[in-house]
Amino acid sequence: MNPSFSGQRQPSHAISRRQLLQAGGIGALSWGMPGMVAAGVDADRGMGRGAAEKSCIFVLMCGGPSHLDTWDMKPEAPEEIRGPYKPIATAVPGMQISELHTRLAKLTQHFSLIRSMTHVGNISNHFDAMHHCLSGQANAPADAPYIGSILSKVRPTQRTVASYVWLIKCVGDPVFCAANIGNGGHLGLLHSPLFVGSATNHPAMPGFKAPDELLPVVPLGRMEERRRLLGGLDPEASASNGIRTLKDWQDLYGRAYELSSGTTVREPFEVDREPMAVRERYGMHPLGQNLLLARRLVEAGVGFVTVNGWTGPSPNEKLSGPPSSSWDMHGSNMGMGSAFGDGSYGMGWCLPRLDEALSALLVDLKDRGLLERTLVVVVGEFGRTPRIIPGQFPGRQHWPSCYPAILAGCGIRGGAVYGASDKIGAYVKDRPVRPQDLGATIFHALGVPLELRLGKDGFTRPVSTGEPLLDLFG
Repeated sequence: MNPSFSGQRQPSHAISRRQLLQAGGIGALSWGMPGMVAAGVDADRGMGRGAAEKSCIFVLMCGGPSHLDTWDMKPEAPEEIRGPYKPIATAVPGMQISELHTRLAKLTQHFSLIRSMTHVGNISNHFDAMHHCLSGQANAPADAPYIGSILSKVRPTQRTVASYVWLIKCVGDPVFCAANIGNGGHLGLLHSPLFVGSATNHPAMPGFKAPDELLPVVPLGRMEERRRLLGGLDPEASASNGIRTLKDWQDLYGRAYELSSGTTVREPFEVDREPMAVRERYGMHPLGQNLLLARRLVEAGVGFVTVNGWTGPSPNEKLSGPPSSSWDMHGSNMGMGSAFGDGSYGMGWCLPRLDEALSALLVDLKDRGLLERTLVVVVGEFGRTPRIIPGQFPGRQHWPSCYPAILAGCGIRGGAVYGASDKIGAYVKDRPVRPQDLGATIFHALGVPLELRLGKDGFTRPVSTGEPLLDLFG
């Protein structure tokens, strides 16, 4: 990595991945296109043999899970604060988590808990809180790129179809979609994610389909003919006026050919290749199968995978309405049923699904030798109010002042608890962790120098203004 790197803002008409696949079907492309080579696939590398040096699976618990009912319980607090669940002992003496996390309780030696996440300022709406969380900075400007886009820019992979993949963009209300999820912020569309799946097309469903970008759009005969023509030209010949060499163009065309003709690029998305016992261990629901798909993607070389924490509709759901993002558990205040029930927006449904899927991911990564180079981050955009909203269907409101996170892998030592909240989980009591500190910790774990700067309109911005949580490493 070059610490003096300074990126340039991408044009608004930046070419899409589908256009890359169409490279063999049009007469000419912009000579700036060889920069897209990083979005290609190495067809000579199979599953598990071309992985990026380090990767990240970022599980975004859209809606904001309650810390008091999951990983920062307050059993000594009054009932209207502590809620109905009891803490249970874990594999790490002194560390307790919710009784609904029976599997994770046995694996605490493999991950660390942060109990002191906090937003700078009273950011209590999903849109802004998620914008700060995903960009890894407080007071993030409107055009701030998200961590996945930054990593796509500074650590592009040349071994797979994309550097940055998002598994299910948004489910339900678009209020959960932060500003720059799909555009790469000031880094441009070239560093936006490849979106995979939806509420009606996800890997837990029969007939799940991979993205259109992975399907051939040019007849292979025509692509092969153009490849032969390019192969007959002098690879050392270069254009004048600083235009890239013909060799770069040939490399780009070769990538496009591989994308259109090879099957390797589609294999990571084919979760039905996994043994049924493995799939069932993750859980046959959206979160479980998306985490399994995330494991396949980082194994194939994708550098950053964001997974929407949606657990899917509960068979016990008695309310109608569009799907939400599972963790926005207001109760009757928002017509969602009890936050402590077993409906689609109840912890009785969602926490066991998370427990099943996340524990399977950690064990799978460990068993496959991937945990040492795969950072796992699990976090919501904020937490929930200490005091429960009473009523027939109780719930909790948004709470940005204190919330938790889980980190594992990539040098994170297991069994640690970082920071603390006060006796009712309202405010941080010790070692606050701001969004920029979490971002800095992610960059540090993945080997990105924090002094690296990204350029925009003639000036540069640091990759992070936060402080990495160095005590979590080692």
